[in-house]
Amino acid sequence: MYNLSDRLNRLSPSATLAMSQKSSEMKAQGIDVINLSVGEPDFNTPDHIKKAAIKAVEENWSRYSPVPGYPELKKAIVDKLKNENGLDYAPSQILCSNGAKQSVCNAIMAIVNAGDEVIIPAPYWVSYPQMVLLAEGTPVYIDAPIEQDFKITPEQLEQAITPKTRAIILCSPSNPTGSVYSKDELEALKNVLLKHENVIVIADEIYEHINYIGEHASMAMFDDIKDRVVIINGVSKAYAMTGWRIGFIAAPEWIVKGCNKLQGQYTSGPCSVSQKAAEAAFAGDQQCVEDMRVAFERRKNLIVELAKEIPGLEVNNPQGAFYLFPKCSSFFGKEYNGQKINTSTDLALFILEHAHVATVAGDAFGSPECFRMSYATSDENICEAMRRIKEALALLS
Repeated sequence: MYNLSDRLNRLSPSATLAMSQKSSEMKAQGIDVINLSVGEPDFNTPDHIKKAAIKAVEENWSRYSPVPGYPELKKAIVDKLKNENGLDYAPSQILCSNGAKQSVCNAIMAIVNAGDEVIIPAPYWVSYPQMVLLAEGTPVYIDAPIEQDFKITPEQLEQAITPKTRAIILCSPSNPTGSVYSKDELEALKNVLLKHENVIVIADEIYEHINYIGEHASMAMFDDIKDRVVIINGVSKAYAMTGWRIGFIAAPEWIVKGCNKLQGQYTSGPCSVSQKAAEAAFAGDQQCVEDMRVAFERRKNLIVELAKEIPGLEVNNPQGAFYLFPKCSSFFGKEYNGQKINTSTDLALFILEHAHVATVAGDAFGSPECFRMSYATSDENICEAMRRIKEALALLS
């Protein structure tokens, strides 16, 4: 009588949000916890964007918007894609949602039928498999270990595709690894996908501007596959606007129409004031984006240097986003005061308990031999957190 639906029972709770909540509870008890678990810029939303939102409130932008977003915001996104990415889209190929998370889910729900397979490279963002399960699809994982810089190969992709494959989700720059696919690497994957015309590419590019190797490459830049690519992006990461909840898809019009139909039934258009703020973000001065990117790159260099000084951790050099995803399996089987480490979840809890630093276990990302640290925090927090982690891990033997 009181059972939840089978659909909901198939899902797992978000591990990143669970760890963040646990650290918040410890902080509430007066414990000095450094939170490296949340993927959220620690910067404030730039002033010119906030002023646009204040103006929108004063001008009474407080009514329902069209389901896919205001025309002015869609035009600003079209211009952004043209000017920054060299991609031609019409406003009818854009749909704005309540964050990039809803944009991803919209795309999956619009194209995936029961029994369809969706290829997900691992490590992956925790919500991808859950969204596929929500759509009654089947996640198919391709392991991309640290030895491959957490990127899949064309050969692996070819082997994973079956007649049931409906989509592949590619995240570049990646959450949780920070790895970035180059134009050549994307082209090699594209050449495999061209042989399988029913496969849609969901390209999650929300970390586009947090990139340390130069120009961003998108699967949509290749004309021979663009009509099968769904770009996911938004304002959360580049403009420090996580709470404003504005994401978008740029996609073939038939997919946009499907997402519009879906979104019209369960959320309608996103927040009107947030849309006017996002319009200012895309259309305004982009120096704020570069300033934050430079800060993230400095922090990345700092945390990589400090992590490499911790015996037992295997560390790569991320090329984007604001995460480090070190391999920690050398600690499995070790213990301290009867507390044994068998998994990365055990290790993350050990670090939280003994170092008072919140991280996220790699189990949740499909890579149980690793754990994730977000360096979207101050240099001082990074230095102190890594000092604590080094001391805590030294206790294990």
